[in-house]
Amino acid sequence: METKHFLYLAPIRGITDRLFRDIYHHHFPYFNAAIAPFINPQRSINFNNKLLADVNPMGNGGLVTIPQLMYNTAEDFISLGKRLEDIGYTHINWNLGCPSPMVANKQRGSGLLPYTDRIIEMLEEIIPALRAEISLKVRLGFKTPHEIHDLLPRLDQFPLKEIIIHPRIGKQLYRGRADRQAFADCSEVSRHLLVYNGDINTAEDFRELANRFKGIDHWMIGRGALTNPLLPGEIKGHSFTAAERKELLSGFHDDLYNQLQIRLSGPGHLLNRMKQIWAYLIGSFSEEKHILKKIRKASTTRHYERAVAKLFQ
Repeated sequence: METKHFLYLAPIRGITDRLFRDIYHHHFPYFNAAIAPFINPQRSINFNNKLLADVNPMGNGGLVTIPQLMYNTAEDFISLGKRLEDIGYTHINWNLGCPSPMVANKQRGSGLLPYTDRIIEMLEEIIPALRAEISLKVRLGFKTPHEIHDLLPRLDQFPLKEIIIHPRIGKQLYRGRADRQAFADCSEVSRHLLVYNGDINTAEDFRELANRFKGIDHWMIGRGALTNPLLPGEIKGHSFTAAERKELLSGFHDDLYNQLQIRLSGPGHLLNRMKQIWAYLIGSFSEEKHILKKIRKASTTRHYERAVAKLFQ
């Protein structure tokens, strides 16, 4: 029996692009929606088709996708927001959570969280200027978890669609455990719909979280879903035999590999992308992790295909 829970596929830059999302959803149709990786912040009047290719709704593969922006000025956010509205989007996500030092040091992503007044001033301009609903993706702060407690009560004045909270600070990157108590504290000081994001790696993780946060029914899963693409299905009550798991994973891999072979220029780019994906996907083969070394060392597509074939025998 499927659960009531609404599941988002998290944005993971360099991996969960449109091609990946389409193929993933075709093989594992359990996510309700995805947040696309943020559109590169830049000033442009027209925002050419190449810039917006990842979120172009034409020919969408079926998974509802929400575009994500990461500006630190209202003017730039509104400019691209209006362009996204023109092509049909009614929901835009603002990334206030990216922990990358290159991003945060420019006061973007989680690097903007210490500046509560600036965030509020931006929203005061953005909300009236756009028809689309705005959601936020945040962390507990950049330097300290107190930053989110300064921000959340002040967000109550805005008609935000939802706030996605990853309970780590930016400085942590992905080290340590997500702070579940900190998320609980956030739920006490915000009137908005909250979405939990962080360390949902197994169905058991999800059950523990759902049992603890009984008022939460929206969840975001990133690395856990790349490690085990069947995880959202398991969360929604589906079960898979070992043979079914291997067959489904093999079909997904082959489809993705073949499509990337067409899209990417040369075997070097293809192998680099697949090695990025296998850094997560190898977690579905707990007894075969030694083969990851062969995949990482593969210098030709023939060597790569031979290593992968051993996993799916």
